[in-house]
Amino acid sequence: MSEIVRAALIQASWTGDKSTMIESNVAMAREAASAGAQVACFQELFYGPYFCQVQDSQFFSYTEGIPDGETTRLMCEVAAETGMVLVVPMYEEEQPGVYYNTAAVIDADGRYLGKYRKHHLPQVKGFWEKYYFRPGNLGYPVFQTAVGPIGVYICYDRHFPEGWRALGLGGARIVFNPSATSRGLSSYLWQLEQPAAAVANEFFVGAINRVGTEPLGDNDFYGTTYFADPRGQIVGGAASDTKDEVVVRDLDMEMITEVRQLWQFYRDRRPESYGQLVEP
Repeated sequence: MSEIVRAALIQASWTGDKSTMIESNVAMAREAASAGAQVACFQELFYGPYFCQVQDSQFFSYTEGIPDGETTRLMCEVAAETGMVLVVPMYEEEQPGVYYNTAAVIDADGRYLGKYRKHHLPQVKGFWEKYYFRPGNLGYPVFQTAVGPIGVYICYDRHFPEGWRALGLGGARIVFNPSATSRGLSSYLWQLEQPAAAVANEFFVGAINRVGTEPLGDNDFYGTTYFADPRGQIVGGAASDTKDEVVVRDLDMEMITEVRQLWQFYRDRRPESYGQLVEP
């Protein structure tokens, strides 16, 4: 008998301030729970605009402690209320002046399980992330949740195959990739990379993007949030490219076993031959 995990992805446009952004996203999480979702992931830096379009110290005020910050505490309450596992991407302050692009993972009973810090940071026009964040330093954790082992890989990380593989080797069955991705060349890669990662690593990928053009720049965030299965197929279609949307899909975990028994990528790996990949 197949094991089905009903999973949700939340794509949203900027509401204009942090408090209403949180309210809007919590409402969408409750909508997902009403549809039977067991796990949900929000978009990158979910409670703010994508402020990395500019370099401005005023946005350091968006930082919070994790797990001791107000938003993490709220989301622990929401997880317990809805019975959903939550992946919550936020702007983390470790200590004054030391900030990370982070996702907190909260179990379905409201327990904080840990966090992932984004490893790979772009520093190009419209994506000035090294101004705001330090590179992640917590490795590639796999979180044991009520829906099984899950991982997180944030936005620009997706261009680097090594982390995907580390999460697969760690046992992840679903990897969430919350993002802030704009039109242009990126939209082509958006359709290509996560399904390819799902195939190469034989797990499900949840790819989340925001929507709309925000007042800080000309980046047009194009949504099209989706789940890719271990065969590289989009599960039930992608979301709108212009509107807020809650994507709820049934993921058949048995497909992971079927695919791994057919394509023996983990058996046939040759790690002893990959040494040069980790040389500077």
